Amino acid sequence: MHQDTFKKIRATTVLSVRKNGRAVMAGDGQVSLGDTIMKQKAKKVRYMYEDKVLVGFAGAAADAFNLFERLEGKLETYNGNLIKAAVELAKDWRTDKILRRLEALLLTMDKEHTLIISGTGDVIEPDESVAAIGSGGSFALAAARALVDHSDLDATAIALEAMKIAASICVYTNNEVVIHELEKGVEV
Repeated sequence: MHQDTFKKIRATTVLSVRKNGRAVMAGDGQVSLGDTIMKQKAKKVRYMYEDKVLVGFAGAAADAFNLFERLEGKLETYNGNLIKAAVELAKDWRTDKILRRLEALLLTMDKEHTLIISGTGDVIEPDESVAAIGSGGSFALAAARALVDHSDLDATAIALEAMKIAASICVYTNNEVVIHELEKGVEV
């Protein structure tokens, strides 16, 4: 991913966690404009495609909503195939003159896959059972990795604790955390 992409994507934390057949995605609620907090309880994670896909965003909200709509369309076109939909979205995002100006990252997951999608054409499936994006993403990721491997906490509790840790470090992340879970029995 291009270095500038990470520099621009501040102002949030979105985290996905898989453990013991459960898959969750968490997002904080803070919306910042420069150094000013504009909103405390934004919803940055949502369900798509018959509640079989979770998607969270980091970056410009208007850009993310545009990408959500396009991803939803791709999921419909490819009958819920997240990988195919993500690759096609990334292709469009990278090559379309208008889309390539959008400043956001998407974190997506279904029952089998977790993907990070960027406007530079990247579709990355992390090796780990956790993934994160946004300015607090590295803090939440490190905390979640430690908790997955060294605690008896379930996926939801890990996501909540990791998000609390990120919020205590990242000024663009708050404790107004929303966590969504895919249907139980998810393969990991």
